[in-house]
Amino acid sequence: MKFRCNQYNLTKALNIVSKAVTTRTTIPILKGILLDVSDDGILKMSASDLDITIEATIEVEDYEPGSVVVQSKLFGDIIRKLPSSEINVESFGDNITIKCMNSEFSIVCSSGDEFPSIKNMDEDSENLCFDKVILKEMIRKTSFAASVDESKGVITGLLIEMTNDELIMVGIDGYRMAVTREAMINLDEKKVIISAKLMNEINKIMSDASENEDIQVILGKTNALFIIDNIRIVVRLLEGEFIKYRDILPRDSRIEVTVNRSYLLDSIERASLLSKEGKNNLIKFAIRDNIITITSKSEEGNVREEVLAYKTGDDLDIGFNAKYVLDVLKSIDDEEIRMLFNTSITPCVVKPLEGNKYDYLILPVRISSN
Repeated sequence: MKFRCNQYNLTKALNIVSKAVTTRTTIPILKGILLDVSDDGILKMSASDLDITIEATIEVEDYEPGSVVVQSKLFGDIIRKLPSSEINVESFGDNITIKCMNSEFSIVCSSGDEFPSIKNMDEDSENLCFDKVILKEMIRKTSFAASVDESKGVITGLLIEMTNDELIMVGIDGYRMAVTREAMINLDEKKVIISAKLMNEINKIMSDASENEDIQVILGKTNALFIIDNIRIVVRLLEGEFIKYRDILPRDSRIEVTVNRSYLLDSIERASLLSKEGKNNLIKFAIRDNIITITSKSEEGNVREEVLAYKTGDDLDIGFNAKYVLDVLKSIDDEEIRMLFNTSITPCVVKPLEGNKYDYLILPVRISSN
């Protein structure tokens, strides 16, 4: 195997592919990156931890076909440190040489024959096309609400639900839930669950891709393939039944509050400076007339904030984990939002002023009556 290419192009592709490399594996070859030069002068780099596999391709010159596996961290560190110039890479048995201007390295490599590759999807796979900006925003608006506890199974993932006219994405962790919707015409109704952690990695890769580029997604029975420019990403679908999120959303509310999102966000951030010292990151809302009074206290002191709002319904005292409310407010772009309540021990639902583009549900924290 042999090739020559630009250091910048190689580094950019390596940075993407290396996101799939894992150090927590008993399979040595998975700690490496596959370098595979084709007969037509395309270098394909691949990495996998079996849950996610990433391939990136670049054009190379002065090439000879072949494949080797190199140790990911060492090879990546070398390439990143080299000058921005032409790099020559060539394999000799169990070693490859890397030459660039006045630098020359020789490092150990291994055969690429047993490295896992991206296989063809099932014949009945569904081929979809998503707007990159929309998909990125939907991931950002829901992934924070997925559970990070690996023992929780499917709720560590995001539910992606396609109907005839909507794309819906849902994250839930038992304390809060995020639902976002976008109008989209789909061929078939379908539901898949993909790890939120892996979806965040895909989001980072999309951020580095070309502007205004559609994302091709091929959904199979056990895997989903994302095609972004010259990058192919296969992720394993999570198996199991996702929580019936529609049943969790309250059908009505006794109290409705309309409030400026930025003002509420800033006030809670200030109040949380003290709540962080407590056990539950607790803040309290006292909703009276057209004022939300936010309080928090700890051994270090106390804080009181007031935010103007428009309320219909009864007065209410309710407590929240400040982080859960902040995560929701930071994911919304609207200037004003609606907050729907029933009692001090039932969930709060955050909605847009009009339409149903999103629903955020936050469980309250029980507060003492004194």
